[in-house]
Amino acid sequence: MSLFDHSIKELETMLHNKEISVEDLVDTSYDRINEVDDQVLAFLTLDEEHARSQAKQLDAAPDTAARLFGIPSGIKDNIVTKGLRTTCGSQFLKNFDDPLYNANVVEKLNNEKAVTIGKLNMDEFAMGSSNENSSYMATRNPWNTDHVPGGSSGGSAASVAAGEVLFSLGSDTGGSIRQPAAFCGVVGLKPTYGRVSRFGLVAFASSLDQIGPITRNVEDNARVLEVISGHDKMDSTSADIDVPEYTKALTGDVKGLKIAVPKEYLAEGVEPEVKESVMNALKVYESLGAEWEEVSLPHSKYAVATYYLLASSEASANLARFDGVRYGVRSENSNNMIDMFKNSRSEGFGEEVKRRIMLGTFALSSGYYDAYYKKAQKVRTLIKNDFDKIFADYDVVIGPTTPTPAFKIGEKVDDPLTMYANDILTIPVNLAGVPGISVPCGFSENGLPFGLQIIGKHFDESIVYRAAYAYEQVTDHHTKRPQLGGAK
Repeated sequence: MSLFDHSIKELETMLHNKEISVEDLVDTSYDRINEVDDQVLAFLTLDEEHARSQAKQLDAAPDTAARLFGIPSGIKDNIVTKGLRTTCGSQFLKNFDDPLYNANVVEKLNNEKAVTIGKLNMDEFAMGSSNENSSYMATRNPWNTDHVPGGSSGGSAASVAAGEVLFSLGSDTGGSIRQPAAFCGVVGLKPTYGRVSRFGLVAFASSLDQIGPITRNVEDNARVLEVISGHDKMDSTSADIDVPEYTKALTGDVKGLKIAVPKEYLAEGVEPEVKESVMNALKVYESLGAEWEEVSLPHSKYAVATYYLLASSEASANLARFDGVRYGVRSENSNNMIDMFKNSRSEGFGEEVKRRIMLGTFALSSGYYDAYYKKAQKVRTLIKNDFDKIFADYDVVIGPTTPTPAFKIGEKVDDPLTMYANDILTIPVNLAGVPGISVPCGFSENGLPFGLQIIGKHFDESIVYRAAYAYEQVTDHHTKRPQLGGAK
């Protein structure tokens, strides 16, 4: 069998009817990894022995109440997994082989009997938009292995697109779920800030980070979010709000839905192919009875600068704990304590991480705090207010996920400003704290996927899923598969 052939819901039915076993699914996942991961390079660590042992236990005692029973999954490597190496894509944590606890989301997956196949590659400490900043290897895009999968959750998106797992978890600080989902032709959701616990997520920018699911279709995505959402007393930013049954929102009916299309999201810099795919998607919504109007998000032009000041400032504070004493690898080239601090950080961190720490430390320093960090916080409020005004009159905001399809490996890695601009359409969502999803909406002339971004009100993932599902049901973009390793 192939994991490409079935949804999570279909596989659960087959498992409960004993048409297949959990061992069959786990075998299929590892067989696919053995077949194609030398080309994709999505996984940093595999948990094969434990996964096979778990599969046998699940087959011996089936649980029809478990919502992800026996489903193979991958976990981004900045989400802590008990007893399973967690590196954040960094040499600094290459020896973090035996974490003592699970992240909240991992515990929730375990409670619903999902099977963790392994840990997925990422840009170091989630800092990057191409996966080229991983200190281990650059993950490849399954649609064309000369191209990037996006980042920082590139391994998470590529593993699903390549048919190695049914779903994965990623983290999204400025677009790091939605952008790779768009580049890899899969579905990726960034939930409302506070919807999913951050306990056990290694912090990059604490006021922006959110864990979310990556899947091949909208229904699978909704099923996974139902499992990982909810209040967590271990996370002070976790919202104590009931979690809806998101799958009930998947009606296919969007009659009367009011769609806002920001003119800034289709402005200069968005490639014509991408713009055309979005306009075609809007025509689909019109045919389904929805209506759309052009609007303005005037402060979105400041989003990239605002984001990199705030995110880098928070990263500077969060990564101060990595000093060679309490966490990570300690430098052996030191004669005293100060040299040990300096050398451990110099040797352990990559160039992009150092760049952001330096920027963040500068923005927080005496004499510059008011001019940069404080002003960026004020602009962040203006960006949030823009969304609030739009959502007073509209149900969702729609536009492209990225301004271009996936670029070639090495094409932008030496140009950080151009790389930063690649997240220009996703960053405002994180600054405002609202939910956003990317769904496949077309392909470029050379066969690379585009993503349609659908943004909703705070804690209204249901309407985001409803809009995404309705579009998915009358298009076939999500049914396409990359011709990798003979997959059809």
